[in-house]
Parts: sequence; structure tokens; C-alpha cells
Amino acid sequence: MSGPLIVGIGGTFRPGSTTEKALAVSLRAAEAAGARTLLLGGEFLARLPIFDPRPGAVTEAQTELADAIRGADGVIVATPGYHGSLSGVIKNALDTLELTRDDAAPYFQGRPVGTIVTCDGWQAAGATLMALRAIIHAMRGWPTPFGAALNATTNLFDAAGDPCEAKDAWQLSTVADQIMDFARMRAG
Repeated sequence: MSGPLIVGIGGTFRPGSTTEKALAVSLRAAEAAGARTLLLGGEFLARLPIFDPRPGAVTEAQTELADAIRGADGVIVATPGYHGSLSGVIKNALDTLELTRDDAAPYFQGRPVGTIVTCDGWQAAGATLMALRAIIHAMRGWPTPFGAALNATTNLFDAAGDPCEAKDAWQLSTVADQIMDFARMRAG
């Protein structure tokens, strides 16, 4: 029997972004706990057009995102903190999930959703985390009790993409552990 599918959405258009690295670490921790994972990072996010709610053509990338969430047992959303809130790229991906509005379980309904925020300094971390959690609630998801907040003004990752500090590794693995716990409870 295969493990739960955990979908990660996050990063920036910049290859190797701190946010995408943090998401990848958390997804690896979920894999180590038995999950199957799918990373929809910066390269994928760059293919998403600005969401337009008017009826019209849906792109391949938009369909891929909606289908990934439909099949997910849990989700992790990672965003940089820009000006006290989440990035437009991540907000656009979340807005795109409006494509699921007529599903039996739309948006994140009934799914655990972990949160990761990376910021240049601590000032935006709390506000961004709260904004992201409010959106997850509005989208009928279950935000995990713990949300990771990483200060990107320090050297967060080594050349292999692993956290340099034990406290950051703990935060990212805690998000993964809670997603896995909730996904297993949901399956049971």
C-alpha cells in the first residue's frame, strides 16, 4: 500500500530559492515518514498564468495544479514574506484552485495544510504566517498547529540543500510530521 500523497507548492521564479529549498527539506522529511511527494516549485509556478475567474480556456499548468490538489492527502505551502504578506506568485497559485470550486471537496477541504515562511528578517514572518493561515482557513483546509518561519538573512542551507542550523531542520521536519499525522488520521 502506498503512503499518503503530500503536495508541496512554493518557491519563487528564482532557481534555487530559499523558499523552495525549505519546501524540499520538508517534503524529504515527509518521504522519510512514508509519503509520496510532489513538488510544484518555482519553475512550475512560472508557468501559471494570472488567474482569471471568467469562463475561458484553462492551461495545462492550471489543470495540473488543480488535479494535484484533488489527489493530495496533505499539502505544504511555502512562501517568501514580501512586504508583510505572502508573495503574489503563491497567491496566484492559491487563487487558481478556484478551478476546484464545484468539486465535492473543493479547495483544501478536509486536507491538512502545512505552512512555511521565509523572510529577510523577522518582522514579516508573523504577519505572513497569519495571512497564509487565514487563506488556508478560507479554503476549508486544516492548517497544522505549527508553521515554520525561517530568517533568510542568515545562511539557511548548505551546498547539499540541508539546513545549516538544527532549529531550522526541526521546524521543517515538524511541519512534515504534523502533515503526516493529520493525513494518516484523515485516512483512518
